[in-house]
Amino acid sequence: MVDLKGQYNGIKETVNTSIQEVLDNTAYINGPQVHEFQKELETYLNIKHVIPCANGTDALQIAMMGLGLQPGDEVITADFTFAATVEVIALLQLTPVLVDVEPDTFNIDPKAIEKAITAKTKAIVPVHLFGQAANMEAILDIAKKHNLFVIEDNAQGIGATYTFKDGTKKKTGNLGDVASTSFFPSKNLGCYGDGGAIFTNNDDLAHTIRGIVNHGMYKRYHHDVVGVNSRLDSIQAAVLRAKLPKLDVYNTARRASARKYNAAFKNIPQIEIPITHTKCEGVCDTCDCHVFHQYTLKIKNIDRDALVAHLNENNIPCGVYYPIPLHAQKAYSNSRYNEADFPVTNQLVKEVISLPMHTELDDEQIKFISQTIIDFITQ
Repeated sequence: MVDLKGQYNGIKETVNTSIQEVLDNTAYINGPQVHEFQKELETYLNIKHVIPCANGTDALQIAMMGLGLQPGDEVITADFTFAATVEVIALLQLTPVLVDVEPDTFNIDPKAIEKAITAKTKAIVPVHLFGQAANMEAILDIAKKHNLFVIEDNAQGIGATYTFKDGTKKKTGNLGDVASTSFFPSKNLGCYGDGGAIFTNNDDLAHTIRGIVNHGMYKRYHHDVVGVNSRLDSIQAAVLRAKLPKLDVYNTARRASARKYNAAFKNIPQIEIPITHTKCEGVCDTCDCHVFHQYTLKIKNIDRDALVAHLNENNIPCGVYYPIPLHAQKAYSNSRYNEADFPVTNQLVKEVISLPMHTELDDEQIKFISQTIIDFITQ
């Protein structure tokens, strides 16, 4: 699904040199590489504050801690996403409120958000799923109307750009009150271990979060807030510094691969290719509204699981993201959920399949993968 070795070979000298610098100066925690990466990512996102941390799940949790959300506060998020998004809500004894998603983009449905708001609602967590920005203009309007925080889950969307109706453009992660991301190795910007970061333009919130990530300390052994131990180590920052200047190149390569997949599948009625709300469908040379963390198809009138088995038999990796809705997971099921409120998610879990998507895909690989799927469907 991801060719990390191939990507490493393209930046091997830079990565090795950067890691060696860390080994030479022995500043393994909060060393110069961490601070430089922080500044460089702030510049890339055009945002005031990047606070690195240990992983993407911590980033989400710390963002919520920084906002001062209290047990019982309701937080609305998508039913169709990875569990980490709802996991941290539950860990903080907040109340997760899961809502349905849009059938075409797979992102949280603003209309479903509006219906789910109560007097206890305090925040919305849109997830930029599979690399495409959620409908942020509508979400931000809802948040403003109801005085709610917006916490972006940007773990899959780093590098994507959202375009507002007036033509204003902003990077995902720079749209809400605060955002989180993951640098897990398979991400579009991934390190060689675990890593994450929180983004915000709010000076006071950034100050609070900087204390939280470091045991609540601003001065050594003075604990001013309840904190955690969540810091990005210097070796991971060194890897990320080597990759960040190439992020747009990497994302362009992903879009190019998506175009080739799309061309192969466009006339197959049993396959729905990924789309966006933009006229260019997110895959033109100049558009960066979708960074294709995953390339995800919807399979119609075909046994999706049989297709998965067929691909495995042909040594083609694939993934089903995600096979079970969060509202149906044992850890997060609740009597307040009504199956009728999740028609899209309940259908998507039966249809979606994600194909290999990474910076090293070549035409021969894409042709083999595509033709193997077409042969299965048309046999």
